[in-house]
Amino acid sequence: MTSNHTAPADLPDRIRHYINGEFVDSIDGDTFDVLDPVTNETYVQASAGKKADIERAVAAAKLAFDEGPWPRMLPRERSRVLHRIADIVESRDERLAELESFDSGLPIKQALGQARRAAENFRFFADLIVAQADDTFKVPGRQINYVNRKPIGVAGLITPWNTPFMLESWKLGPALATGNTVVLKPAEFTPLSASLWAGIFEEAGLPQGVFNLVNGLGEDAGDALVKHPDVPLISFTGESRTGQIIFGNAAPFLKGLSMELGGKSPAIVFDDADLDVAIDATIFGVFSLNGERCTAGSRILVQRGVYEEFVTRYAEQAKRVKVGLPSDPTTEVGALVHPEHYDKVMSYVEIGKGEGRLVAGGGRPEGFDTGNFVAPTVFADVKPDARIFQEEIFGPVVAITPFDTDEEGLALANNTRYGLAAYVWTNDLKRAHNIAQNIEAGMVWLNSNNVRDLRTPFGGVKASGLGHEGGYRSIDFYTDQQAVHITLGAVHNPTFGKQ
Repeated sequence: MTSNHTAPADLPDRIRHYINGEFVDSIDGDTFDVLDPVTNETYVQASAGKKADIERAVAAAKLAFDEGPWPRMLPRERSRVLHRIADIVESRDERLAELESFDSGLPIKQALGQARRAAENFRFFADLIVAQADDTFKVPGRQINYVNRKPIGVAGLITPWNTPFMLESWKLGPALATGNTVVLKPAEFTPLSASLWAGIFEEAGLPQGVFNLVNGLGEDAGDALVKHPDVPLISFTGESRTGQIIFGNAAPFLKGLSMELGGKSPAIVFDDADLDVAIDATIFGVFSLNGERCTAGSRILVQRGVYEEFVTRYAEQAKRVKVGLPSDPTTEVGALVHPEHYDKVMSYVEIGKGEGRLVAGGGRPEGFDTGNFVAPTVFADVKPDARIFQEEIFGPVVAITPFDTDEEGLALANNTRYGLAAYVWTNDLKRAHNIAQNIEAGMVWLNSNNVRDLRTPFGGVKASGLGHEGGYRSIDFYTDQQAVHITLGAVHNPTFGKQ
């Protein structure tokens, strides 16, 4: 099956850092291998950034912030640049998707959708920064109090390897829109698409030094970025354990932190739900993006009255999900990003065979003897204390568990350390809202798949994150808010020490 796999044309011969408007190698010349997920063969070398490279990038970003034009531009002027960025991304969506699919193993059709979302993210913040209005409080004839927003400085952005280009745009859009400069540290598994930002930004007219990119391992480049005293903000998306380390390393500097971490999100299906729609949505919710998505509904809780029917139909449909080469437009599940991650997911598949009833998948798909391919895997009758119920697998693996009452369904939904997303399927309006309000999750979708509205807050509770981004919450994170007070009438002063 993998014999038809070919690399895109015109791949770079080296992926390099981009610092102060120039592509540069690491100061020590070190590199690391980047693998093709279909063959697990090295297809390019990337510069391996260390502390010295981060210092060089932060110095460039700080100079651009302290002395350059970007923070001092009117919002409308920055908005025009962001709209040009969006236009360029849209015009290159097929090339971006081709490179992203090849680098990450994502199905090409899904990668194309993510490229277009990246353009929309920039367009959204280009509009929002112009429409942004801040509070003014008046005491007639006496005082006016208003809020002034200012960019903070150098924002450190650390992004993951699942849908990397789109998730980078989530952070780059608001960070740049609000006038900050940035240092981006993309995931080491998927550095290819991140390297395209430099040319896009140059063409759009972003001033030199505003955007800087350092590739490298998290323990080297990421760690140095978090600990750098001239980086007051860190926005991180990734694993909860890494988030804990970043939290500890950032604490001595009292940095602003926004962290979107792991998830083990429940999808609760009640016996009055439309099963056709619920099955379609929960199949898509865990198998799209190869299951490598933080908001995946990887625990499906089904009310007893429809449990057996649901499991049977779900398993049959899961077996029909098409696993294929990422470049095939008909592929629904491609290759997992890296052999390390493949080994992790397959280890959970083996654990699951002792924790639940395997009703679909459970190994490699037929015809794929090499590469990081996993058949969509479904376990039923999974107990709430099972590891595959409690731990984030981040692959095309789902656990299905029965429940009887509303209270039991809610308790099972909350029975995990995570709290990112949740999905509720029922035709009872009161039940839907009451369950939603009591689920420990940052985001809940009622009778809806994961449809993202950029105006709403994105983030989780418990081990799933700290803070929220999206809409005005992103503006809040990337700006300092300054209260200014003006007395209009006679100054009302208590008088001390007057003779």
